[in-house]
Amino acid sequence: MIALIQTIVLALDLYWWIIIASAVFSWLYAFNVVNPGNQFVGTIGNMLYRLTEPALRPIRRFMPDLGGIDISPIILLLILFFVRQFFLTTIVPLVL
Repeated sequence: MIALIQTIVLALDLYWWIIIASAVFSWLYAFNVVNPGNQFVGTIGNMLYRLTEPALRPIRRFMPDLGGIDISPIILLLILFFVRQFFLTTIVPLVL
């Protein structure tokens, strides 16, 4: 049971870092720091988009239009933080 708990926490932590990497990559792409014509850069960007977009899309639907600012990754990080804390403080003590 402990291995399952550690796997869930690891998955949440890994997705946390994927969201941060996606946000940083989008800034680098927007400011032309990375070359969008490079195949490796395109592959990394596509992978990050495919991993984060399913979770970010529902949040973006409910967010008001803030111009060029997208705060949906911040909202998703807050949700992940609360889910992780709820899991560690409420669910784990019940199981162990």
